Amino acid sequence: MENLAAWVDDVETRGLEAVRKVPGYHDEPLHGDRQGQRAIRLSRTYRAMYVVKEDEEGTFVSIEEVSKHDD
Repeated sequence: MENLAAWVDDVETRGLEAVRKVPGYHDEPLHGDRQGQRAIRLSRTYRAMYVVKEDEEGTFVSIEEVSKHDD
């Protein structure tokens, strides 16, 4: 997906905190079974769920799923 690749490039270039403020991505924390994950909108229909992970090498973003958004 082109929009996901653009988001990843944006995160690598500007940093996650800056990209979270971009209104077009609608970055938001998730709740319930997805507590601890966040979502961005890739289009009106699709979104990507991600988590921020840390280990001894640093902090990184892991895309957990890309799927249709059920309202």
